[in-house]
Amino acid sequence: MSNILEVEKVVKQYGDYTALNHVSLSVPKGSIYGLLGPNGAGKTSLIRIINQITLPDSGTVLFDGEKLQPHHVQHIGYLPEERGLYKTMKVGEQCLYLAQLKGLSKAEATAQLKYWFDRLDIHGWWNKKIQELSKGMAQKIQFVVCVLHRPKLLIFDEPFSGFDPVNANIIKDEILELKRQGSTIIFSTHRMESVEELCDHIALIHKSNKLIEGKLTDVKKEYRTNSFEVGILTENVEGLMYDLTQKFTVGQTDFKSLNDELKLQIELGSAMPNELLNVLAGRGQVTHFMEKIPSVNDIFIKTVASN
Repeated sequence: MSNILEVEKVVKQYGDYTALNHVSLSVPKGSIYGLLGPNGAGKTSLIRIINQITLPDSGTVLFDGEKLQPHHVQHIGYLPEERGLYKTMKVGEQCLYLAQLKGLSKAEATAQLKYWFDRLDIHGWWNKKIQELSKGMAQKIQFVVCVLHRPKLLIFDEPFSGFDPVNANIIKDEILELKRQGSTIIFSTHRMESVEELCDHIALIHKSNKLIEGKLTDVKKEYRTNSFEVGILTENVEGLMYDLTQKFTVGQTDFKSLNDELKLQIELGSAMPNELLNVLAGRGQVTHFMEKIPSVNDIFIKTVASN
């Protein structure tokens, strides 16, 4: 898979403060790429460089194989966390204006806006002013402005901010549809459950440095702890616990189930899952046996805390 965006050893400083310290990233075409990090990590500085709002002090950014240039902005859609619509302008007038700034003719812009206004069921908002809309309604308009020129790369910074669960789900489905149609999406958020749902690849930036990058499935494998959640119905808890503690580290867990079984979290260390299963089966009826895969939230907290 080729990359739509390659960031190579980018440095950005503001006076004595280093916002990005030789950061390199590769964003595969057709992916949803989670750009993660705590507040102040450097994510916004990187996004601003990609959008050519500011320039790096050193390093290179390649867009679709070419060094990033001003004309590439027409192939990028950006939904900033701090929204930027003109509150006193009418919705339709503003959308047409912003679409033409992205290189669409008035006719092309009108056709795309009709498509999106119908799709999101917002056609009645054309003559309303932004200041007459709720925050969630204005969010939908900002989303339309971001995507209507059908850019190769979309950058969404906290795209679900301000949405109720129903509208957040609508926008999530639209993001997935855009990916199916060939767009590449950089998705910056603090909502780790959204990363789990949407992202193929992730990168974690902390204190101006990239700490993690890769396919989400590969990152999870790297951070696995060989720990299992188990449930067992047994008449001899004492004997079971004795057998388990000879080989494994045993703790309690709180997974939900319909059975009144003993629930345990067991770390295997260097042992194999079959060894654990054999011990359990020898002492009772196994009702639940599942490897505890770290969540993105677990990985985020562990990595940030240790750096």
